[in-house]
Amino acid sequence: MTALSIRPARPDDTAAIWAIIEPVICAGETYTLDRDMSGDDALAYWFGADKETFVAEEDGVVLGTYYLRANQAGGGGHVCNAGYMTGTAATGRGVARAMGLHSIDHAKARGFRAMQFNFVVSSNVRAVGLWQSLGFEVVGRLPGAFDHPVEGFVDALVMFRTL
Repeated sequence: MTALSIRPARPDDTAAIWAIIEPVICAGETYTLDRDMSGDDALAYWFGADKETFVAEEDGVVLGTYYLRANQAGGGGHVCNAGYMTGTAATGRGVARAMGLHSIDHAKARGFRAMQFNFVVSSNVRAVGLWQSLGFEVVGRLPGAFDHPVEGFVDALVMFRTL
């Protein structure tokens, strides 16, 4: 078994990335993406021209993916934003933490001064806890902003950390 590695995504990763993001999008519990989004549209979003996309892999198997981008243009361009998804095989294995740490280091290397998550679903307690353990603070709460398919309307959190 080899160690987990994180690298830029390549075109031949699209099937593995789709296998990770499709169930997350369809579940509709953590992202504000259309639950019926097509594979082509989802991959176009994940690989958007405004994003750098990465994969976390072990023994050649892609276990997670994330993207990094500027959160805003112009005067807000020094703050980045990121989105992360892991496959079910990655649960509890530290893959999300490794991607979070990698994204923080990569953002610093790219010259970003801070990282902001605009819409963390409050019922996603694992993600909220992970981000807090990596130094993110809840700087805003949007009451009832997310229509969770099981829990109904739940809050969304704005999370931020200086780099």
